[in-house]
Amino acid sequence: MAVEKSNTTVDGVEILKPRTDNREYRKVVLKNSLQVLLISDPDTDKCAASMSVSIGSFSDPQGLEGLAHFLEHMLFYASEKYPQEDSYSKYITEHGGSTNAYTSSEETNYHFDINADCFSEALDRFAQFFIKPLMSADATMREIKAVDSENQKNLLSDGWRMRQLQKHLSKEDHPFHKFSTGNVDTLHVKPQAKGVDTTSELIKFYEEHYSANIMHLVIYGKESLDKIQDLVEGMFQQVQNTNKSIPRFPGQPCTSDHLQILVKAVPIKQGHKLNVSWPVTPSIHRYEEAPCRYLGHLIGHEGEGSLFHALKTLGWATGLSAGEGDWTLDYSFFTVSIDLTDAGHENMQDILGLLFKYIQLLQQSGVCQWIFDELAAICETKFHYQDKTPPMSYIVDIASNMQIFPTRDWLVGLSLPSKFNQATIQKVVDELSPSNARIFWESQKFEGQTDKNEPWYNTAYSLEKITSSTIQEWVKSAPDANLHLPAPNVFVPTDLSLKDAKNKETVPVLLRNSPFSRLWYKPDTIFSKPKAYFKMDFNCPLAVSSPDAAVLTDIFTRLLMDYLNEYAYYAQVAGLHYGVSLSDNGFELTLLGYNHKLRILLETVIEKIANFEVKPDRFAVIKETVTKEYQNYKFRQPYHQAMYYCSLILQDQTWPWTEELEVLSHLEAEDVAKFVPMLLSRTFIECYIAGNVEDNEAESMVKHVEDVLFNDPKPKCRPLFPSQHLTNRVVKLEEGMKYFYHQDGSNPSDENSALVHYIQVHRDDFPMNIKLQLFGLVAKQATFHQLRTVEQLGYITALAQRNDSGIYGVQFIIQSSVKGPGHIDSRVELLLKNFESKLREMSDEEFKSNVTALIDMKLEKYKNLKEESRFYWQEIQRGTVKFNRKEAEVAALRQLQKQELIAFFEEYIKIGAAKKKSLSIRVYGSQHLKEMASDKDEVPSPSVEIEDIVGFRKSQPLHGSFRGCGQPKL
Repeated sequence: MAVEKSNTTVDGVEILKPRTDNREYRKVVLKNSLQVLLISDPDTDKCAASMSVSIGSFSDPQGLEGLAHFLEHMLFYASEKYPQEDSYSKYITEHGGSTNAYTSSEETNYHFDINADCFSEALDRFAQFFIKPLMSADATMREIKAVDSENQKNLLSDGWRMRQLQKHLSKEDHPFHKFSTGNVDTLHVKPQAKGVDTTSELIKFYEEHYSANIMHLVIYGKESLDKIQDLVEGMFQQVQNTNKSIPRFPGQPCTSDHLQILVKAVPIKQGHKLNVSWPVTPSIHRYEEAPCRYLGHLIGHEGEGSLFHALKTLGWATGLSAGEGDWTLDYSFFTVSIDLTDAGHENMQDILGLLFKYIQLLQQSGVCQWIFDELAAICETKFHYQDKTPPMSYIVDIASNMQIFPTRDWLVGLSLPSKFNQATIQKVVDELSPSNARIFWESQKFEGQTDKNEPWYNTAYSLEKITSSTIQEWVKSAPDANLHLPAPNVFVPTDLSLKDAKNKETVPVLLRNSPFSRLWYKPDTIFSKPKAYFKMDFNCPLAVSSPDAAVLTDIFTRLLMDYLNEYAYYAQVAGLHYGVSLSDNGFELTLLGYNHKLRILLETVIEKIANFEVKPDRFAVIKETVTKEYQNYKFRQPYHQAMYYCSLILQDQTWPWTEELEVLSHLEAEDVAKFVPMLLSRTFIECYIAGNVEDNEAESMVKHVEDVLFNDPKPKCRPLFPSQHLTNRVVKLEEGMKYFYHQDGSNPSDENSALVHYIQVHRDDFPMNIKLQLFGLVAKQATFHQLRTVEQLGYITALAQRNDSGIYGVQFIIQSSVKGPGHIDSRVELLLKNFESKLREMSDEEFKSNVTALIDMKLEKYKNLKEESRFYWQEIQRGTVKFNRKEAEVAALRQLQKQELIAFFEEYIKIGAAKKKSLSIRVYGSQHLKEMASDKDEVPSPSVEIEDIVGFRKSQPLHGSFRGCGQPKL
């Protein structure tokens, strides 16, 4: 089928762009051969840049594993033009921006965004990465610790472990085999033992590989293309061109020794997984014909007749994905990943038999043009009606595309299958044969049955060769399953017209209010896309009344999603997404996507809620899944554990996961069957409908829901009593008091410790909000610089705002393998102490600059319907309903004086402040457990040691709730 064109042409170079995209694009090649794509968007509030360098970890020198990744870290430090350490990150953070980078096998990508009025200086600082960076020996040594801390964080992550195992089982002389993150051993200890100086190697690697002719730059600006071009030419012409060629790594990573293998591996977490991968011809060479996209669509389908539907019906699988995974221009793997139940683990051979049976079905039924055409039509609609996204995330992918695709397809990448070619697809189907397969099977049940260990992550595994004839036997003995190709997709939207909103409301209006529900409505007046956003929060008092109720409500929502899956999967494929999940006071339904057929999906979901029944076989699978999730809580990152304890201490009506796990152990299907009618018997539905929907349509949808649930002769739901309207309450910490909670990490194998140092400040109030936010903006980079860059406490170091149901505070989050939580807490206190003078010494100009940055951040326009709706929905859910929040806070900021910020800091934040309320959550990893007792002895007074979280919470006063008044004040 032909793709409708919507092009931007410059100097004869045509760039295909979405027809709803009014941004301007221009390709420029600088004198140093640096290729640049300029994007002009007069409506943007943020500008951004992304530089893709065609060098990655495949180019790491032998014996210096992780050097490319380490160089990525080091370029952030300093440059000849801006020698002050970390000044790049400081400038960007203080002007409302963010910055990041990543290293992949054949690319390193650096990127940032910033408030539009500060773009020019930020871009100049960024350009120095590629012109004259500084790499001192001292900084090198410190940053090696950050890379090591990053690697420590990954050591107990199954995703990282299994990926490295797959790499390990490949040709040793192919770069795919390498370890790419780096650690203190590869970057310091071993090189030093050989007399190799890492700093010199770093500089050598940079000079050898970083050349303008293998870089691709994308600039997203607010000015005209001519002005952006002048800016770029003035800054990036100096990037040196040493005429390097992009390294290629021909040859396949796998020989016959690495195919037809069955690998059994022991994961960290509970659960069983099956990964089957095949080396295939890289799709990139025929990307418009999209062979792997076509096959991933069919093998990964979840509708009736699909492989997943068959496995799910048998009770063997809870998830399945399929598609092209790791790929370069020279090799590629097609991978099928299946999450197994306990029963699925016991029937692994039958599952593999069914997988190859489905591949045989694809062989026999031939390549279907109608399926390709339908997929192409869905992708075309998605491309042309894509939402605007934050500039930085938009351009990172484009910068990567530039080194691979012709100019015409820089914006498109792999997203538009458009040329049907039966032979290309058939070739890849043929490659998915038993003789090519690599089977990786993960389960803790293999503990003690393995004889090998992967060297970098120490993953225990065993390996056996497996013949094609064995797999053919499995195919023959696999159970009968009605496998067939999917039906035509009824959810593909055919009406993409825009509705004329009669009322041009700029904020949500209360369109309908009844004893059963309340409807907030906001027509789309900004985005002009044929999409809608629909939220329904079922407030059910029973849902949060006990650990039992919380677990039963969770199981109910998961069963609903489970029952709907084979039907609603078609909607997801067609761009209409849905979800049923737990909310603070019950459960919520979300629908998001093309509005054309949204009502059909809504009616199906509501019908399933109204006629809910428990299927014992599905209950058993969901119970097993949830049980494993709870059991895996103990393997969470220590800083996640600390944040969880913080929430548990502060938020009323929350239950410890250990209690919920205990509830699960004796839960039966009939418990859910008895519970759900009681859950629904008293409910109030809070609704929000926004987008390409007329007000009468919105009312009609809610009226339909009320009719089904409340107005039936035998109603499933009855309205709440006024006394039942739910509240969200938060513990009110005492002024002048320090609270401490000490806990050992829940995973004894994890050496990392963590600290969350939380300071509770106030209840939602515009003048107070902005002072706290301004403090956060000013202190954020100082925290990162001191605690991570200078002291190297750990890779995860952050200062973040916290908002619990309208109760505002700030939290320092640090995870470390080198220091214990008590020491880290003392460093946070010292940081705050030193911050007093920093604040007092801040010049008026610096103060104004920070205020301006915060104002710009607040006035940043919503880029899409989802972003806008999330803001309004949060206001509705919290009960604050301050739709004018941004404007009101900006007005307060414009009036703010520096002295008021200092007074705020001295009253609420500084060490010993009269109204300060702090809570330190200290989680001890295995390395620092012995420090806990002495840390407890050394806590200052006055302080409170929290021993029993729920007991503590029950003994404390609570802040008033913004929710629960039944009728909001507008």
